[in-house]
Amino acid sequence: MRVLLVEDKLDLLNSIYDYLNSNNNVCDAAPNIFIAREKIAAFDYDCVILDLTLPVGNGLDILKELKSKKSKSGVIIISAKDSLNDKLLGLELGADDYLTKPFHLAELSARVQSIYRRRSFEGNNEIHFDKLHINIQDMIVSVNGQFINLTKKEYELLLYFSSNKNKVITKEAILDHLWKNQPNTMDNYDLIYVHIKNLRKKLSDKDCPDYLSAVYGLGYRFSIPKPHTIS
Repeated sequence: MRVLLVEDKLDLLNSIYDYLNSNNNVCDAAPNIFIAREKIAAFDYDCVILDLTLPVGNGLDILKELKSKKSKSGVIIISAKDSLNDKLLGLELGADDYLTKPFHLAELSARVQSIYRRRSFEGNNEIHFDKLHINIQDMIVSVNGQFINLTKKEYELLLYFSSNKNKVITKEAILDHLWKNQPNTMDNYDLIYVHIKNLRKKLSDKDCPDYLSAVYGLGYRFSIPKPHTIS
């Protein structure tokens, strides 16, 4: 999951950034409104965490810009202001949640996950796709009741495909989603080929159909394979 954190207090920003990255997220940090605008213009985020009080401008300005561009990003407002008016205004402008400082990082992470499930998987903690079963909360994958031991990247790749089933996902989008914060990875499509090959083998070893099909010149599609017909 890709998350943008907009927070001007560097200690808090670093704490949240480290915590979210350690919990299977790709987190970008924006300590001011200018960097936040650059980030939302360049990337699509699953969730944006917004502080209301910034040195210049206001987190609500970013929220308005997200909504004006019809962004599908979920938005959580974090603020030291425990004001009903601020909460109502943020929710009226389209925020999904409001968390008052101070808060536990585990609670923030849980709310981020909740928004992701709600937006990507209709609020479900589990994905059932043909013979494949993914427990999102516990990060457990199984096929017909047989558990599959996946690496972190293999799991993230499978979850990314599952949230975009029947769509063509470009190789560039896969690299950007899974390896954006790692240097020397962009345009390195060997990363994709290796992880997809390993993922396919692990699924195949459990008699799982091959849901991944290459779309020439573009990327991959994750879908139930069509049965072969004899003419």
